[in-house]
Amino acid sequence: MKPMTISGLARSGGVGIETIRYYQRLGLIDLPDRSGGNGLSGGIRRYDAGHADRLRFIRAGQRAGFTLDQIGQLLALDARHDHDAARALAEERIAALDARIAEMQEARAALARLAAQCGAAAAETHPAPCPIITAFDRH
Repeated sequence: MKPMTISGLARSGGVGIETIRYYQRLGLIDLPDRSGGNGLSGGIRRYDAGHADRLRFIRAGQRAGFTLDQIGQLLALDARHDHDAARALAEERIAALDARIAEMQEARAALARLAAQCGAAAAETHPAPCPIITAFDRH
């Protein structure tokens, strides 16, 4: 892979330039030196395959549900020796995802009940107020 500008790196990872800069501010992607220039005007930063690999790692971690802080922790672990720490992070994330899934299942069940009540209310000869709207309108 030949060196690329920040826009090329962003494009290769399917993110915006500001996302790359944000990852740099967080220390997840390093900032390469500027090449060229005359000392007064800086030149252009060139990103390489290592930067693209790091970006893919970050994006894969996000898809797996890790926070950027957790991704930073994973990046800091030694790939050969920190199995316990990596597994602990993964198990922590699994527990958080399980809690979120349970919360979403509860919300889905509640909304399904309201939708059924709404359908029944609409079928009445003298329809009552919509149960969905009244449930959300409670203070």
